[in-house]
Amino acid sequence: MTSALVALRDLRLSFRAGAPVLDGLDLDVLGGETLCLLGPSGCGKSTLLRVIAGLEQPDAGDLVWSDDAARKKIGFVFQEPNLMPWADIWANVYLPLRLAGVSRRAADPLVRDALARVGLLEAAKSLPRELSGGMKMRVSVARALVDRPSLLLLDEPFAALDEITRWQLNDVLHDLRRESAATIVFVTHSVYESAYLADRVAVMRARPGQIDALLAFPRSAAPGPQDRRGVAFAENCGAIADALEQAMRKSGP
Repeated sequence: MTSALVALRDLRLSFRAGAPVLDGLDLDVLGGETLCLLGPSGCGKSTLLRVIAGLEQPDAGDLVWSDDAARKKIGFVFQEPNLMPWADIWANVYLPLRLAGVSRRAADPLVRDALARVGLLEAAKSLPRELSGGMKMRVSVARALVDRPSLLLLDEPFAALDEITRWQLNDVLHDLRRESAATIVFVTHSVYESAYLADRVAVMRARPGQIDALLAFPRSAAPGPQDRRGVAFAENCGAIADALEQAMRKSGP
């Protein structure tokens, strides 16, 4: 059985003058998996992601990491690309390495490899304003990958994109999964996206935020667009939709 890269135990977090956002949440993130977090708005999906990243501190509970190196090697893709508009694409992807003190010369092969992985190597000298929304998000993914993270966290990065672009970027994630040993935790509101991407789907309920169901799906050896048209995909979507409906019924007012 695959061991947990990070185990979340009895996590509790409340914002000031508000109801608990997370309350007694337990979850294992398994090494090498793609785990999707799905649930109604306000259930704490993004907050949970930020807790894993160390951007939010829980009021109580523990995060138990398999090793210290995994905790320090985290890439984060936010809902918006958040690119530096004055800098070209190469410089935007270089940013995490520059902050870590890596020289431009040493970083160049790493930046070029990250851009090639998302299909944007030829755009390295372009400015963000010259790119489409989908291309900007690819740059954000490349920036998160450039220092070879053990854990890649994505907070609804494709929600604002058109369906075709969203499908294309889902395929980019599948390609990255085949080429990398990174563990992926992906927040989404889409039943279809979670069924396509995930090895497991953690369905959350709100008020308080807890894991209501954990569904596991076997992955094909070479997942791709054909998987969206199969009977198994439709069945997986149905199982996730049923679990989401149950979680929403249990969510507080």
